[in-house]
Amino acid sequence: MTKRAQLRSWTAALATIAIGLICSGASGAAAEFATGPKSGLPLPRFVSLKPDRVNVRGGPTRDHEVTFVYTRAGLPVEITAESDNWRRIRDWQGSEGWVYHSMLSGRRTAVAMPKDKSDLVPLFEESDSHSAIVVRLQAGVLASVKRCSGAWCRIVGPGFDGWAVQEQLWGVYPNETVE
Repeated sequence: MTKRAQLRSWTAALATIAIGLICSGASGAAAEFATGPKSGLPLPRFVSLKPDRVNVRGGPTRDHEVTFVYTRAGLPVEITAESDNWRRIRDWQGSEGWVYHSMLSGRRTAVAMPKDKSDLVPLFEESDSHSAIVVRLQAGVLASVKRCSGAWCRIVGPGFDGWAVQEQLWGVYPNETVE
């Protein structure tokens, strides 16, 4: 075997090994989900605010200053990190900060979030875009999430109950199922 043929053979073998390692690493990474070090629950994850008044701090202790205050119980927030009994959260407008864990609820809620804020989110009678439209929701309307199929969510709020396209809601992940 010539040196050139030997080099090609080694290169092919190394490429095969590298592809195998990448594929096994990718499938292993996909199988592992990040979990909070304190709660053991998935990170990130959606929850909602429990009380009407929640102080948001610049860091994960009572010594950090309050940077702003939420005044809307039930607002969905995304937990992005944990530190002892504190959770770093992000809201539907991108604001972030730290809140004490007892200020959060596992109750799932969502905010209507059309692609263009001047548009309305149609709420259908069934999880089918050909079914009757029950109501159209403005951006920012808060609703309780009853269930999601991965493409559609049944949401309920004051005076409405129906199905919305999942990608038009903030408070559920794309393709997430909620029972």
